[in-house]
Amino acid sequence: GPLAKAGGMTGGRDIGVVLNYKNDSGATGLPVYGGVGSQYTPITGCSQANRYYQNILLNEEYSGAICVSHGGEASAATNGFWSALTNSTTIGLPQLFFIEDNGYGISVPSSTQYPEGDIAKNLASFGNLKVYDVDGTDPLSLAQALLEAIQYLREQACGPVLFRSRVPRICGHTFQDNQSYKSEAERLDDEQRDPIDKLKSFVVGKFATELQWKNLEALAMTRVEQAYMEACSRPDPDAQSVYQYLFSSDDAVIFSDSFTKTPELQDGKAKISVLGAIRKTLDTELLRDSSVLVLGEDVGVKGGVHTATLGLQKKYGKLRVADTNLSEEGIIGRAVGMAVCGLKPVAEIQFRKYADPAAEQLHDCGMLRWRTENKFSSPIVVRMPVGFARRGDLWHAECKEAEWIHSLGWKVFFPSDAADAAGLLRYAIHANDPVIFLEHRALLDEAWSKSPWPGDNYVLEPGKARKVLQGNDITVVTWGAMTKMCFEAAAEMQASIDLIDLRTLVPWDKDEVIASVKNTGKCLVVHEDTLTLGFGSEICAVLADECFEYLDAPLKRLAVNDIPIPHSSALFSEVMPSKNDVVNKITELLSY
Repeated sequence: GPLAKAGGMTGGRDIGVVLNYKNDSGATGLPVYGGVGSQYTPITGCSQANRYYQNILLNEEYSGAICVSHGGEASAATNGFWSALTNSTTIGLPQLFFIEDNGYGISVPSSTQYPEGDIAKNLASFGNLKVYDVDGTDPLSLAQALLEAIQYLREQACGPVLFRSRVPRICGHTFQDNQSYKSEAERLDDEQRDPIDKLKSFVVGKFATELQWKNLEALAMTRVEQAYMEACSRPDPDAQSVYQYLFSSDDAVIFSDSFTKTPELQDGKAKISVLGAIRKTLDTELLRDSSVLVLGEDVGVKGGVHTATLGLQKKYGKLRVADTNLSEEGIIGRAVGMAVCGLKPVAEIQFRKYADPAAEQLHDCGMLRWRTENKFSSPIVVRMPVGFARRGDLWHAECKEAEWIHSLGWKVFFPSDAADAAGLLRYAIHANDPVIFLEHRALLDEAWSKSPWPGDNYVLEPGKARKVLQGNDITVVTWGAMTKMCFEAAAEMQASIDLIDLRTLVPWDKDEVIASVKNTGKCLVVHEDTLTLGFGSEICAVLADECFEYLDAPLKRLAVNDIPIPHSSALFSEVMPSKNDVVNKITELLSY
């Protein structure tokens, strides 16, 4: 791993200290995170999954199971640590927080991280938390305390254990770190507390002779040298392998006999709203598959702030439709851990802006399959209401879909009607990849977006655009709430407009768009993200590459001006594309 050679834990995809260990016959080493503190909430999710398997799925193999999260003392100051600790103590999970405390976060002393630099003392009165504070250089007291902590967690825990192991840091954080920030007295004290020397003092005379110890040292050095030479002799990873495993290659579970790509016959059927379709799909899948669960702030008794989960907790219970505390990092991080353990969590983030505290977990989740060479994955669904409703504001009305498109490893869905919402959400729940499922607030109960229920088994394959209108004069590409706006603009014009609703942005239907533009020679892309570096820029770049000789007008975009979404109706109308803006842009292109 450190040499980035073929055959390492990550196949050269990640730095050597970031490892993983898939083990079906014993303890599994979950993927180590490069972001300090980001390891804690996924481990809390794994611990919660163990309880779910035992209490909901009635699998006794999980009785006494515990999860261990490792970190240095500086990591105990991060958002991830506090979110995991709060969740683990509140729910009462058997999680061991093993903190290796060497007094420094690179060069910053632990007294800068929390009061007096003593995390054990700082957490002594934390509810439902058992605290151990031990000398990590004393082999006997360390082993005894650790065995006691593990036994407590397995047999009687009503919450986690914080295990602080005090150890020296004899070398620097990296090989370039000479620890010049430490005093001579500190460095001398570290050397005197060397755990290897203290282990030798404990073993020699009681369990082994001096000669036997020296032979063990020599054997260890020989094994290290041999392993190093073997690693050096390994080839570099195959360069083409870098393209593998960003996404799963297996959609068989989706398109099996249980599901259909064809909606039920719709003649005479009552129409359902986007909101109703989301709620009905969640209900159907919770009933179909006991490994599906829903979590998020207010999703329980209240049924979500948009009522998408109304009534589901009463029907399926608090462990399957679970209210969470107000920590988006905790919501997503726990969902990641649950999915790693084989559950199918559907997490709700109330508004797009509220996803910001969870950005690290979201970005890490997308890379999980790739960076572990397909050993681990976390196919979670994140439902995220976006965009304006009756008016805008910068906290509740963002779309910003381009950010998730740029977050590698995620599929990004953005339906504009009820049937598409149902088919895509069902696909997302049973897919093998993580999915960001964007729900535009203006469409949730919009009459234009209502459609007949497509059936309990209907799935919509991503990357297949919908032709809203068929035409030959100009191609208009859009998604989300802009689909309705473009449709209404087209209704006021005499032009023959080819209106394409992408429905999914990762993957997006390049073939359909390219074929249309080759036919019409003109293209307008309309979206609600900002103009600069919005996804429309990518679409236009692809069309410039693929359709240049077919164009008879410049490629045009219509999007939100590069301004945060304002609350005033007058200001909102200024920055948001309108129906008249669409009409004017189409007219401009047609007259080119």
